[in-house]
Amino acid sequence: MKISVQLFIALCTLVWLSCKKPKEHLQSPPVPEYRLAAGGKVYGGTYAYAELQPLTTLDPAQLIENVSQHAAHQLYDLLIDLDPYTLSLVPELAERWEISEDGLLYTFTLRDSVFFHNDRCFPQGVGRQLTAADVKYSFERICDPTTNTKGFWVFRDKVVGATEFYEDRRLARAENRPPKVFGVPGFEVLDDRRFRIRLIKPFAPFLMTLASAFCYIIPREAISYYGAKFTQHPVGTGPFMFDAFASDFLKLKRNPRYWQKDSHGNSLPYLQNVILYFSRPTSVQLEQLERGEILELSQLPTDLRQKVLPNGTLAASYQDRFSYFSTPSLSVQFCGMNCALAPFNDSRVRQAFSLALDRESISSSVLQSRQYAATRSLVPSVLTLYEALKAQQPPKSAKDKAKPISFIDLEPFNPAKARELLASAGYPDGKGFALLPLYYDSTNSRNRLLAESIRTLLKQHLNVEIQPTPLSWSEHLQVCESGRAAFFLLGWVADYPEPENFLNLFYGKFVPPDTSTISYPNMQRYRNPAFDALFEQALTTLNDSLRYRLYAEAERLALNDTSLLLLIYDRDEKLLAKVVQDYPLNAMDRRDLKYVWLNYPTSPSAKP
Repeated sequence: MKISVQLFIALCTLVWLSCKKPKEHLQSPPVPEYRLAAGGKVYGGTYAYAELQPLTTLDPAQLIENVSQHAAHQLYDLLIDLDPYTLSLVPELAERWEISEDGLLYTFTLRDSVFFHNDRCFPQGVGRQLTAADVKYSFERICDPTTNTKGFWVFRDKVVGATEFYEDRRLARAENRPPKVFGVPGFEVLDDRRFRIRLIKPFAPFLMTLASAFCYIIPREAISYYGAKFTQHPVGTGPFMFDAFASDFLKLKRNPRYWQKDSHGNSLPYLQNVILYFSRPTSVQLEQLERGEILELSQLPTDLRQKVLPNGTLAASYQDRFSYFSTPSLSVQFCGMNCALAPFNDSRVRQAFSLALDRESISSSVLQSRQYAATRSLVPSVLTLYEALKAQQPPKSAKDKAKPISFIDLEPFNPAKARELLASAGYPDGKGFALLPLYYDSTNSRNRLLAESIRTLLKQHLNVEIQPTPLSWSEHLQVCESGRAAFFLLGWVADYPEPENFLNLFYGKFVPPDTSTISYPNMQRYRNPAFDALFEQALTTLNDSLRYRLYAEAERLALNDTSLLLLIYDRDEKLLAKVVQDYPLNAMDRRDLKYVWLNYPTSPSAKP
């Protein structure tokens, strides 16, 4: 067996060299070099995939877009990760942790076998060992406004000193003075392998928040060496290392010193390279997939569905080479209505818009299925524990007189009531209602279909004129965050599987007093003290049943106020080349390519 594998590798090398072409690093070689691994798996090969949107950053402080998060997950590690199949918490850089009885102290013990990528930012280009000081440095960057952080909400008003650190840095920049606060005291380095986080008060889902993309660990040396260029030259401890970044692709290569092994004792990852093409329309991606240039396609648009999935099953012409997977997703599409701007500072207008939308019609026209209409809750039903506990009877005790919690169904489609509400707000039959732009990200063709459906329904039932307004993704995000858009189309994909991550979109204390300042993630700038009080009570409640009941009560308040228009729940789809093995599929589209290997017909593991 050993001799035959060596001969195979030699032949593959000759074939590959003879086929060598310019820009070969952008192509999946027809016969990549392989070597056998234990358990019948195979090392080697290039995994290529494409995304609709551009890749804007690889800095953990700014990771809010799916494209960037998918790439970053291959480059960095977290203290605690999510199992790629079950989405339950699992150890990663922290091999174990302890939580104090009062829920205020989280102590993590780091693995002693983790090294940063070899990179020229280190002496002699050799990555050093990870220490607890790196965790402190990485987390403090997330609390520093000078990094243009989008993840401060993870630690804001939770970790001792985090908010004071952020505010001092913000004022120092505004007042052109040196900072007065140096460090976050709630991030404590106990020794090289032990790191502690001290909370202000108990926060039940805190461990889950540490699995978000903002909490990847990076070395200080990389920031010092690359400065602003770090966003496109990442250095981490992850399974893949940076190789090349161009205008339309990112190439990663295998990290030979990665710490993790599989159940057979193989060092991960198996793949030699990963290539991400970005800013590619889905039609182009499908052509690339058919030619073998990429190995996966995510999210089929309506105009391609009939070709690939006639009658909901994979077309015969695709069945030999590809496999199709579909699962409900932990994500939701909605329209934000800026509660700080007219006309949406009037709740009657917001409620009228909600009652005028036939969500089942929208889902049918956009997804060709009514079952994904978002009529129940901002939190998708994929979070089954929340769905189940919302319906439970409350505990019977003298102190708890609460009513049973039912499912949070939206008030049904009711155009007559919608017209009444709009008239009471001063717009009878839509008269006097100014032309209203509806901003959306133009890189996804589905957004155009959603915007057109909304325009049609609001014109039909309220006689209100909506102008769908496409923008590039970066422009769209800036308009929404800055508060310049009154009406905008967005989606929310879970950072971690916890209702709190969705309900943050309603939390009023994330809205800055200055209306010109960026508001994230509450981009509709909704404020309701009653919601905030219930939400905060839930966050300190460790009992899941009681916490989820409080979440449900808070969510009902926010949905009754209609600060956003729920539209559709997403489903994750993948069309994968059959050579792809062990690709973890989950409701968050969390891509762990370190487990993936390729089984071409000519590879060592392929059966005759």
